[in-house]
Amino acid sequence: MTVVPETGNGYSVRVRETEGSWSVAIVDPRGREVSGRACRDETEARTFASTVDQHIAWLSEPRFREIYRLAEEA
Repeated sequence: MTVVPETGNGYSVRVRETEGSWSVAIVDPRGREVSGRACRDETEARTFASTVDQHIAWLSEPRFREIYRLAEEA
């Protein structure tokens, strides 16, 4: 599942379930995964993704990259 904000900074978040393992990925405006986090279950994955999605909506791209320690876009 990809959550694309109606407003925000261009980043998005994906929740994945693969063979019982859950993870969350942050995707840059070009569609590249720039960060990932393994989660112990669906609840943790969806909670973390919701938090990231709120930050996407509220923060500028530079501030978002700073908070999530993402590299500058090349």
